[in-house]
Amino acid sequence: MERLQKVIAHAGVASRRKAEEIISNGRVKVNGEVITELGTKVGKKDVVEVDGVPIYQEEPVYYLFYKPRGVISAVTDDKNRRVVTDFFPEVTERIYPVGRLDYDTSGILILTNDGDFSQKLAHPKHQIDKVYVAKVKGIADQKNLYPLTKGIVLEGKKTAPARYDIISSDKKSETSIVELTIHEGRNHQVKNMLQAVGLPVQKLKREKYGELTLKGLKPGEYRRLNAKEIKNLLHQAK
Repeated sequence: MERLQKVIAHAGVASRRKAEEIISNGRVKVNGEVITELGTKVGKKDVVEVDGVPIYQEEPVYYLFYKPRGVISAVTDDKNRRVVTDFFPEVTERIYPVGRLDYDTSGILILTNDGDFSQKLAHPKHQIDKVYVAKVKGIADQKNLYPLTKGIVLEGKKTAPARYDIISSDKKSETSIVELTIHEGRNHQVKNMLQAVGLPVQKLKREKYGELTLKGLKPGEYRRLNAKEIKNLLHQAK
């Protein structure tokens, strides 16, 4: 048996706090009866409806996926491009990505059917480090990358301080490999940050998400997260 608001959050309908509002406003039925009491417990066989629409109670699942380039971080695409869930044909649960990676960006992506977990990880106030490795046009040095450690203004909003490491530079091709660590998740953030300091991104990969790495995986492969990894992510998201 689980609390009703937790079941609604797990189903991806709303965050747990929002689910409490939905229950209090009389929008939830359990086995045909309107429930407004928070903390009501329900089992797997109970029929839960939100605004008249049944939700499906699935066991929560958590996957680490090595997203290849040229794949959409979504469950459907109106242009019939490949989406991340195309790589999970054996998974019966209705999983979806936590956050996103750009179409042409590869690397770590987490997929789950646990809406509460997803919202905690994606919330902007939580500071889970994400490590990206970028191939950029230009010679990276302390002078052009230092502003990123103080935060720069993108689209009217200052970024949080980032950390960087210059992995290599090639004067002949005028390119560099840069590692950038951020904890925010704005659209195209890493590309926009490097572009703003004169280092346009040619190729981008997310190599770490918190303590998670791509070790043992090839592009397009995935594995289930273990209980310790899930616990660590939730701890970092507090």
